[in-house]
Amino acid sequence: MTAEEFKKVLHNGETDTVEFKSWVNARNQKEIISLAVDELIAFANCKGGTVYFGVEDRPVEVTGCDRDYDGQRILEGIYDKTRPSLFAEIEDFEYEGKVVIAISVKSDGKTYTTTDGRCLKRLGKNSKPLYPDELSNVYSSIQTPDFSGRIINESTLDDVNKLEVYCLKEKLRVRDSKSTLPDLDDNDFLRDLQLVKYDGNVERLTVAGLLFVGKETSIQRLLPQAEVIYLHYSSDNLEEYDARLDLKIPLISVIDKLTERVQANSKIENIQVGVFRLEVEEFPERVFQEALLNAVSHRDYQSNAAIYVKQYPDRIVIENPGGFLDGITENNIITHPSVPRNKLIAETLQNLKYVQRTGQGVDIIFKDMVSMGKPYPRYRDFNDAVSLTIFSTIDNKKFVKFITEIQDKNSKIMSLAEMMILRDLMDNRKEQLSALTEVVQKSLDETKKSCNELINSGLIEIVGKEYMLTAKAYEALKSDVEYTRDKTIQYIKAKNMILEYLQSDNKITSAKIQEMCGFTKQQARIVTDKMRNEGVLQICKHGNKSYYCKL
Repeated sequence: MTAEEFKKVLHNGETDTVEFKSWVNARNQKEIISLAVDELIAFANCKGGTVYFGVEDRPVEVTGCDRDYDGQRILEGIYDKTRPSLFAEIEDFEYEGKVVIAISVKSDGKTYTTTDGRCLKRLGKNSKPLYPDELSNVYSSIQTPDFSGRIINESTLDDVNKLEVYCLKEKLRVRDSKSTLPDLDDNDFLRDLQLVKYDGNVERLTVAGLLFVGKETSIQRLLPQAEVIYLHYSSDNLEEYDARLDLKIPLISVIDKLTERVQANSKIENIQVGVFRLEVEEFPERVFQEALLNAVSHRDYQSNAAIYVKQYPDRIVIENPGGFLDGITENNIITHPSVPRNKLIAETLQNLKYVQRTGQGVDIIFKDMVSMGKPYPRYRDFNDAVSLTIFSTIDNKKFVKFITEIQDKNSKIMSLAEMMILRDLMDNRKEQLSALTEVVQKSLDETKKSCNELINSGLIEIVGKEYMLTAKAYEALKSDVEYTRDKTIQYIKAKNMILEYLQSDNKITSAKIQEMCGFTKQQARIVTDKMRNEGVLQICKHGNKSYYCKL
């Protein structure tokens, strides 16, 4: 961390991701470890964060740490005193002549406690206890078997809506003409899907069975919390809804009715791509259906809360009872393997060909939204609920045309990671690999592979340690003026680094320039040649041991 970056941290003070701790007032290293553990657990159970040792918080003052501290012992102490064992990162840096030690953790979706059973979470500037009622929601998926596969003891086959069974069969015939399920008689069809099971000698509905083929009166009687509420808000009044629909009906009927309602209120924008016109819906049908299918698959049916679908002029918000399952966070939801809270519901949707078996619903939502130039879908995780917001506006029509033309020209569908990298570089001009890794939610190797694909396609290039759009991509997405400006900024940055180095050393080699600026040999040569042409640098020795001096 640079002095300037840390100065900003000090100015902002303690936050939900920053904690200051005194080193000089701690009695020993054991106490330091104990102080670190509590704060790091609280950070890990929320967004992640950093504890800065050597800083007093009232008032904020840097008092420093011992220079000969044992970092390995601190990391091992944190690891040994947490369950599951918490991996932290430690670094130190000097600020105004004093050593500051920064210990950081990331949020990975797991819930951490101390070895003596204390669990904390970060709330603003303070760390607060996480109480048993909150923890019960976190661990419910581990402690409780698949709720949707349970037999409903009060149910009978009289609770089955035969018309709904017929509709499911007919929809499956259309979705999968090779499926043999629709050819079965009704009871065998329900048994095969495990929507009915034997309870002794009596056949009864499972929770999933009630939700897929139950009569409306039976759902209201046996599982009244299985409700989806649709609210519509107009641009004239965003606080009070002007239309409401309460649905306690089978899931597929819910999907059909709400899709029809949303599409009725969704406009279409035409984008000219060559000789074709691309129709972009405000709320694309596939995106909305995938989002709603995820909601009904992952909601907590033991909660009394309903699923809410709120349609505003510029967005749709789907609020779902039940927080993320263990291991899933807002920062890995695209790539984390699918973990359905209700396994039988998810399997039934797969068998009926409404979702893919590979669990790529979130991937589809993001890919469709990115390819249509819309803002990224926004997930928010609460203790007992998850919300998803999908936006209607098109941020950049040029991006839509560009992606469509590239895919058409190459006869190849671009991956979501590649689209997100292009989108990020369009918005932020230049990024290092580590930043792109966070954007696409993949490993460094996987992200680098996607970057290489884009480099090979002539869409991005690497300058030093940073990726940026090529001139061809700039021409399509921005302008050649912006491309020239960004390349100029890159050169000025390298030039200043070289001249600053020459203030303390009277010579610099090409190898040193490559190391310092993250350049290839060719890039270093281009910069030094330009500086020589400007008359600020000269080559002082030729051959294998050549170096440069300030002119």
